[in-house]
Amino acid sequence: MSVDTVTTAPPTAPDRPSSRRRRPRSREERVWGTLRVVTIVGLALVTIVPFLYMLVLSVRPIAEVLLEPGRLWVSPSEVTADTYREVLTSVDDGGQGFLRYMGNSALVATVTVVVTLVASILGAYAVSRLAFRGRGASGFLFLIVYLFPPILLAIPLFVLFSQLSLRGNLLALAIVYVAQTVPVAIYMLRNYFSTIPVSLEEAALIDGCTRFGVIRRISLPLSMPSLIATGLYVFMIAWNEFLFALLFLVERRDNWTVSLGLSRLSGSIEVPTTVLMAGSVVLTLPIIALFFLAERMLVEGLTSGAEKG
Repeated sequence: MSVDTVTTAPPTAPDRPSSRRRRPRSREERVWGTLRVVTIVGLALVTIVPFLYMLVLSVRPIAEVLLEPGRLWVSPSEVTADTYREVLTSVDDGGQGFLRYMGNSALVATVTVVVTLVASILGAYAVSRLAFRGRGASGFLFLIVYLFPPILLAIPLFVLFSQLSLRGNLLALAIVYVAQTVPVAIYMLRNYFSTIPVSLEEAALIDGCTRFGVIRRISLPLSMPSLIATGLYVFMIAWNEFLFALLFLVERRDNWTVSLGLSRLSGSIEVPTTVLMAGSVVLTLPIIALFFLAERMLVEGLTSGAEKG
């Protein structure tokens, strides 16, 4: 007698609730999340819309701008590069000479950044690592110097540079900028140098490194994010500065900086608004490009060094 074998599947386990199910958000969290999104969008609009309007005006013909000044879009048939051609063409050829002004500003800003970083690296390292009398009050004194209004220093510097026959000299203007930026650069770098483990520097000194070797091989690679941020900050100050450029360079148009050239455009009734907006875009774009480049370098610098235990 044969017996049929019946194969039965094992009972399946009941569905278990997912342990990773998202916890429902409370009312307070929803309110704060909405406010955060609204704030971010509002700040983005406040920042982007003026620049977008400036960019649109710079590529529209002046006749179209006079007919519809508030329009925020431009058709491809309206786009013109005549305004940028006029802005960048030299003064001798009938333009505004901004290409030369940008070169002057780049020279002054680069010299200012290099000299400021060299002086501030040595000063910040001394304040954060070396023991000397008055070390505790040095940071406060640096900020006090930086908080002086520039107009207080403008008159004595103007008299001094006039006596030395240095008015109209770009390198002399860079010296003025260095005097303005070194205190705040030392203050910024001092705080970062203080976060570097002292044990790394002590190990390098035991291995035979000199103090300058420690700065070059240990402190500078680890402080690269702060160096880039400080250099960008100093570059922006030197690129956009107007008061001292007006005092020292107004008599030498061939040595004008881009901010001084833009002020001339804004103060002239003969210059169309579209040309003024093109000059503003030319002044702004290098800073934006440098910021995005420095942002990438900042991310890379954050992982450039670490202490191994």
